[in-house]
Amino acid sequence: MRRLPQTKAEGNLFRSRDAPSFFGSSYFGPQAAAKIIEAPAPDLSSGIRQEGGSTHSFRDVGGSFSQIWDLLGLLPRNKKGVDRLVQVFLAELNWTIDAIHPTSFMAKYDLFWSRKFGFDDFATIDLRWLALLFIVLAYGVFLDCPRPRNTEVQRDLQETSLRFYWAARRAIVIAPTFYGESTDLVRAGVLVTRYLIHMRRVPEAWLTTSFAMRMAQAQGIHIDGDRWRLSRKETETRRRLWSHLYMLDKTIALAIGRPFAIVDQQCYVKRATNIWLDDEPDERAATLAEFPISEPTLSICNFLAHDLAQIVGQIQERCFGLFSVSYDTVLDLDRDVLQWEKKLPPYFRLQDPDTSQDQAHPFLYWNRLQLHSMFHFTRVTLHRPYLLRQSITNRFKYSNDACISSACADLAMRMDYLRQSLPDRLKWSLGPHHLFNSALVLGIIAVKEPYTRRSHAIVEDLVAYCEIQRSDVWLNEFALAEVKILELCINKVNHVRSSQTLADSSRHMSSTSLGDMNQDLTAADVGPANLNDESFPTPETDLSADAFLGLPNLAAGGGPFQWQAPWGDSSFSMLEPPDLQQWEHVIDSITQDQMLFNLR
Repeated sequence: MRRLPQTKAEGNLFRSRDAPSFFGSSYFGPQAAAKIIEAPAPDLSSGIRQEGGSTHSFRDVGGSFSQIWDLLGLLPRNKKGVDRLVQVFLAELNWTIDAIHPTSFMAKYDLFWSRKFGFDDFATIDLRWLALLFIVLAYGVFLDCPRPRNTEVQRDLQETSLRFYWAARRAIVIAPTFYGESTDLVRAGVLVTRYLIHMRRVPEAWLTTSFAMRMAQAQGIHIDGDRWRLSRKETETRRRLWSHLYMLDKTIALAIGRPFAIVDQQCYVKRATNIWLDDEPDERAATLAEFPISEPTLSICNFLAHDLAQIVGQIQERCFGLFSVSYDTVLDLDRDVLQWEKKLPPYFRLQDPDTSQDQAHPFLYWNRLQLHSMFHFTRVTLHRPYLLRQSITNRFKYSNDACISSACADLAMRMDYLRQSLPDRLKWSLGPHHLFNSALVLGIIAVKEPYTRRSHAIVEDLVAYCEIQRSDVWLNEFALAEVKILELCINKVNHVRSSQTLADSSRHMSSTSLGDMNQDLTAADVGPANLNDESFPTPETDLSADAFLGLPNLAAGGGPFQWQAPWGDSSFSMLEPPDLQQWEHVIDSITQDQMLFNLR
């Protein structure tokens, strides 16, 4: 008898402790699930009563519920203050980044504050939701006072926000000990990751997004809701949540040169569709038709960012892995990025976007900035290793032009960003695309080609950018380190230019004095006169890629240009700038090797 082909089994999805839990299809997975299901639920309230009457009270460090007591102590005692922070988060930020569902969040919020104070009520506190509340409060502190009067007020606000942030981190770690995973924990993990990106602490964000991803996988979110036979409303919500995680994981990994956590071959999640079902009942949600692309919802930005993140993952895997890559692979991936850009709907186009619907859909403006910045970040990172490489065939000029074009466009966006209020900044810059790539790429170009007209324009823009940064009241130590590195580039360019000016003056004076002496000397007898050769770089000399044609031994990574190796290495992160000595060494090496190259 012929056997029918078996479909691939995804495992089982069980509901345990009021949250779905995913168990794989291995031998031990279902057995572990069965033990959890068959075991009687623990009586948490009785355990609390016993501890409350024992010598170790729940307030004591030795009590198992002392962690909950400590976390509750971090909440403001004035409920009106908490209400204000939550409402400002919902009004200013939530509707642009799809962070939480306001209706369900506020239902749990009212339940939390309506509890009776006593031993029994500790068993009703959901730490998974409490973690989400804390990180919402961390954002709310910034949003409630976006324009502090001075740096002291700004420092106090930042310290208060960080206390809520650390409370959220603590609750995320503790919650799985008391309960199963839930979507509240995943959302809290996503918001924590975005918070770290806003604070420029990107290496830490790489850790938190991995933890959030594991909590999502524990609930089977990495497998599409259709295969779990979930409702359409829940399926769409899980798709969008997974896309947020996917985008953060892939882009952060590419930005800092570390492995990503999500393996595409082990996940199966469809794109979110252009429909918003969060506020619809399940029966109606199952019958609603998808909107055309001309009627935008928040889901469009979600799945477009997901599509670009897939290309970002391929860039990380094929170009920044353990093995060398051919330049043709880079060009193929660049074509994929450009193809993604061509498919953008009219209201998200890079050039002359259609803004006629911005007033009816306010989120479009901020989603457009997010997608544009993500596009430029991807292109700059893809072509960055080839920015300084030379070739006798000029084959890397495409990367040079593409990298500089996107870096200039992104720097213009960042300068506009610094002129915006803090709530407006947070509406579109909570992704890894809002990083240090563009400004530093332009700074390196200016160091590499200090005499070109383009370099003069770049230095002027970088000077203006640094001035705006230093005058920003929200400047922190990480952003200040970035400014110092840019100032290193600016100072190096100015130093090289001034040195060249002195050399030109010296040559002019030397040639004048030699003419007046009218001595019968040959050119071979006067060594310094050789410096007057036209091949020596002058302010009018164009040191672009076209000027390098015909010179030998200029293959990628070859010759004396040892600074090309660290610059093209994925482990050489542009997002960890505090080590100024390392950056100063890199900039000096570029200058020295460039001078040696010109003399050749």
